Amino acid sequence: MADNFNFELVSPERLLLSEKVSEVVIPATEGEMTVMANHAPTMTTIKPGVVSVKLASGQVQKYVVFGGFADILPTGCTLLAESAVPLSEINRETLMKRIEAARAEIDKADNHEHKTRLEQYLAELTHLNGVIIPA
Repeated sequence: MADNFNFELVSPERLLLSEKVSEVVIPATEGEMTVMANHAPTMTTIKPGVVSVKLASGQVQKYVVFGGFADILPTGCTLLAESAVPLSEINRETLMKRIEAARAEIDKADNHEHKTRLEQYLAELTHLNGVIIPA
C-alpha cells in the first residue's frame, strides 16, 4: 500500500482541496508528472491541463488547472494554480472563452517573446479543449 502525503490545490479564488492522498498526477510544463510520498524536493511550473488526485480512500478526483506552479516535498505537495476548477464544472463554453481571450491577447502582443508565450498557451488550451471535451 502506498504511503499517503498532504496535498493542497489552491487557486486565487479558493482552496479546492486539502487532503491526505496517495498519488497526484500534474501537468508540469516539461511533461506529465506523478507525485507520491517521499518525492524528491522539486518545484515546477504547471501548464493548462488536468490534475488527477488519488485520495487516501482510493477515490480519484480530477481538476482542470490553467497554469501555476507546484512545490513538492517528501511530505507533501502544494499546487498553486493561476485558476482551477473541478473537472465536473468545466464546459465547452468556458474553455472557448479562454481560447478567444488568448487569441485576442496574441493580436495585441507587442513583442515576439510575449507573442510566442501566448501562442504556446493557446496551443495548450486548444489541446485541453480536445482532451476533456471531445468534439
